[in-house]
Amino acid sequence: MSEPRHVLDRIYSLKNPAEAEGAYDEWAETYEHDTTEGLGYVAPQRAAELLRDLLPDNPRAEVLDAGCGTGLVGQSLSGLGLEVVDGIDLSTAMLDRARDKGAYRNLDKADMTRRLSIADDSYDAVICVGTFTEGHVGPEGIDELVRVARPGAPLVLTITDAVWESEGFADHVAGLEKDGRVAIEQTAPGSVYHVITCNQVVLRVR
Repeated sequence: MSEPRHVLDRIYSLKNPAEAEGAYDEWAETYEHDTTEGLGYVAPQRAAELLRDLLPDNPRAEVLDAGCGTGLVGQSLSGLGLEVVDGIDLSTAMLDRARDKGAYRNLDKADMTRRLSIADDSYDAVICVGTFTEGHVGPEGIDELVRVARPGAPLVLTITDAVWESEGFADHVAGLEKDGRVAIEQTAPGSVYHVITCNQVVLRVR
C-alpha cells in the first residue's frame, strides 16, 4: 500500500476477518513507514509506557500483546524493560515482521473475533493497540482479553473515539464492570493516536 493517509479509507472499511487478513498481509511491508512516519502513529509507545507504569518492579510479568501487528508495541515494551511478551495477530505477514524484532517470547496467529486458543488466567497484563477501531474487532473482543488475564491484571486498550460510543464500546465496558468482571481505572478520550484520536482505557481484571 502507499499514500498512508488514503490507506485509512480501506483499512477502516474492512468487512470481515478474511478481508482484514488480506489487507494487512499486503500492507505488512510498508506498514511501519506508513503509520509512524506518514501518520504520526505514537499510540504503541504511549500505551506501552502506560502499561509499564502499571507493572512497577515486575520486569518478568507475562504480557499479551493482542493484535500485535509488526511488533511496534512489543518493541516498545522490551525497550521499557518488560521481558516476557507474547503476541497474537490475524496476519501471517505482520507476525513475520514482529518476529524479526526479537521482542516476543511467542507469536501466534489468532482471530480476535473468535475465542482465543489461550487458557484462562494466563497473563499478568494485556495490551491491545490499534485493533478496536472501525472495520476491525468489536467490543465483544474485550471479553476474551479479560478471560485470559489473571485476577488483578491491568488491561491497556486503545479504542478510537470514532467507535467508542457509536459501536457500543462504552456500554460494553460499563457492562463488564457492572457484572463484576473488571474495574474501570481510566478512560481518556481524545488521547493522541495518529491523525485521529482514541480513548486510552485501563481496566483491572477482578
